Amino acid sequence: MDRIEVSSGTEWEDAVGYSRAVRVGEQVHVAGTTATDEDGEPVAPGQPYEQASHAFGLVEDAIREAGGEPADVVRTRLFVTDAEDWQEIGRAHAEAFGASRPAATMVEVEALIDPELVVEIEATAVLE
Repeated sequence: MDRIEVSSGTEWEDAVGYSRAVRVGEQVHVAGTTATDEDGEPVAPGQPYEQASHAFGLVEDAIREAGGEPADVVRTRLFVTDAEDWQEIGRAHAEAFGASRPAATMVEVEALIDPELVVEIEATAVLE
């Protein structure tokens, strides 16, 4: 079975040994994605909606690079540092996926890799 690895080009991928996304067969698995810029710096520090929207854009880019579309996403996992931000993060989720509505889980965690980051998103897509 063919394997396609999608890179974001950040230094973290080499240091940790992972890919932004991996496609095997018709499945695309997107690694935990935070709101960072090309240099790996946090975007919109502490802002849940803005960070979620940015991260969903990065997830979408990875899925497209692997040959899919946002409507192919069947599962998301959202790790948040404050569950009270659920409405803002949920709004960004709804905007990202529209009517395709993947199964989703949101879990509060103590911290993410950078204290300015408030949300991290994983996604799984199944392509036709």
